[in-house]
Amino acid sequence: MKSPYREHSRIICLLGLLSVITPFAIDMYLPAFSQVAADLKTTTSVIALSLSSYFIGFAFGQILYGPLLDRFGRKRPLYVGLIVYIVASSGCALAQDIQALIVLRFLQAIGGCAAQVAALAMVRDFFHAKESARIFSLLFLIIGISPLLASSIGSLLASSLGWRWIFAILGIYALVTLILIFALLPEGHVPDSSVSLKPGPILDVFWSILKQPQFYTYAMAGAFSFAGLFAFVSGSPILFMEKYHLGTKMFGLVFAVLVMGFIGGNQVNVFLLNRFSSQQIFFYALLFQVLMGVVLFTGTRAHLLGLPGMMVLFFFFLFSIGLTYPNAAALGMAPFSREAGSASALLGFLQAGAGSLIATAIGVLGASSIVTLLSLTPIVALVILVTSRTRITQLAESEQSVSVVH
Repeated sequence: MKSPYREHSRIICLLGLLSVITPFAIDMYLPAFSQVAADLKTTTSVIALSLSSYFIGFAFGQILYGPLLDRFGRKRPLYVGLIVYIVASSGCALAQDIQALIVLRFLQAIGGCAAQVAALAMVRDFFHAKESARIFSLLFLIIGISPLLASSIGSLLASSLGWRWIFAILGIYALVTLILIFALLPEGHVPDSSVSLKPGPILDVFWSILKQPQFYTYAMAGAFSFAGLFAFVSGSPILFMEKYHLGTKMFGLVFAVLVMGFIGGNQVNVFLLNRFSSQQIFFYALLFQVLMGVVLFTGTRAHLLGLPGMMVLFFFFLFSIGLTYPNAAALGMAPFSREAGSASALLGFLQAGAGSLIATAIGVLGASSIVTLLSLTPIVALVILVTSRTRITQLAESEQSVSVVH
């Protein structure tokens, strides 16, 4: 019997291309923070607000696309989102002040989040529920190269051509992806005209999903666990380039190495799922994330950590998120089939919403808040998990029927 991810390798690759649109939009311009700040005559902390605006747009855009993906199928809303992303990326490349960049990054996220929501929903479309955690992890075989490529390309472009070319390349990548999706990706969901686009029914659908105990337990716990990654991404340019005085190229290298911890966790998860359930992996990985956060916070406060020690702790902190993220997503999505688009949108909204709060707080409070906020996120996640999982009467993991529409 063929493995589902071998049989559908083309689909997984295309979903991977979609999934890295947002990581590229985030990671590529991090090494250029100081250059952007100098060019726009502001500070790196203020530039970090353009990252926060992306997260906010990414959160709210998912609520927008969820019902559209269920009503019109996956591909048509995806086309619209990618076109918005391409136009906004061009605007970012031409921005003349920080206010314009912040607004355009918000619009870029509104477009780019369509790719993330659609990719998550199509995992549920194309694969059985019990295989979805493996597919979420296998997607990171493709996503895994994005931090390395993004930070390296961003450093190269910033040092040779200037930061504006970073956004030009982001737009070109999205255009190529749009063409490939149009030509090669099958439709994963039959358009459903019964899905209402009126605010009242949409809110009713979201509320019915949100009050499902398995969804809110793992979506919320997973969101705060995942917010630790947002804290790292938002704070790393400030922490490493200002506190430790790393240059653009060295920061790109350090960032790529640390993010590989997150990718490594995802790949280890594939093997762990052969022996353990998703809920077991999520619980123990979250405990490990709490431990790493506490050690990082304590070591920083006591001034016991130099750059090497901090990098080791960051690596394992991100490694634990690589384990929690795919399992939280799989467990949260498992109860839903017909509403998979709306469920994936709400899941993404909660994740990006928690992350945007953390990123905004870092932009406002500065470097002193980074480690504190990062360490707090898994503790909140653990409290949510422990207090909410008792309300789950029957865990949904059963295999569901899968249909592919060409």
